[in-house]
Amino acid sequence: MKIKVFREPAKLQKWCRARKLAGAKIALVPTMGALHDGHMSLIRAAKRRGADEIVVSVFVNPVQFGPNEDYEKYPRDEKADLAKCAAEGATAVFFPTPANMYLDRHSVYVNEEDLSRGLCGGRRPGHFRGVCTVVAKLFNLAHPDFAVFGQKDYQQAQVIRRMVRDLNFDLKIVVAPIVREKSGLARSSRNAYLSDAERGKALAISKGLGELKPGSSLKALSRSLEKAGLVVDYVECVDAETLEPRKMPKKGCCVLVAAFCGKTRLIDNRVL
Repeated sequence: MKIKVFREPAKLQKWCRARKLAGAKIALVPTMGALHDGHMSLIRAAKRRGADEIVVSVFVNPVQFGPNEDYEKYPRDEKADLAKCAAEGATAVFFPTPANMYLDRHSVYVNEEDLSRGLCGGRRPGHFRGVCTVVAKLFNLAHPDFAVFGQKDYQQAQVIRRMVRDLNFDLKIVVAPIVREKSGLARSSRNAYLSDAERGKALAISKGLGELKPGSSLKALSRSLEKAGLVVDYVECVDAETLEPRKMPKKGCCVLVAAFCGKTRLIDNRVL
């Protein structure tokens, strides 16, 4: 069956509503495109959970980018993204534009004010306001029974879970494991920015996280990243559910890293 392509929010919403009324189980996979095997693993997770319709949204959301971030140069390849979705078994792809997602004089946003305070939320002001707003809109358009997110964006997944709980969205959030390149580097659309030399330096992140044990020193991890030539944004240990800071890694915690490799900001994490 040929994959369906939607560009207008109202048409996607009408189709999803009709499929839901017909008894179909709908899964949503929100992405910003430049799809790689990490994204494909989310589609596969949706299939394993018995989705009749798998809707992949491809939208580089301007509202979650800061003024000095990489919105304009963020990798985009609609043709390749569509082909990958079709090959993996998605049934619909949504390619909206900023103009039809954010209408003239758009003035309503969704804020999460607890889990988004630190980590990436603290360093990227307004980022999670943009994430929550666009994801809430996608939930209203696709009427999913569940939505699949990746663990690599750990804080994002926890923030979305809280939004779903607090705003009574009638759906489940599924978090799929991090997918890594053979080298260990966490797959990311931004990996396309890295030179071969930078890829070598970036491996210090996954290596350092992999060697962590309960009681390990976060300062030692941070020093190892700096020694590899990375500029550390943060190395933090938090409670895996509440994201409250913890002094040292122990079971039930998540250690998160954000670091610049050249001009590229990379993130990774490990739940102990």
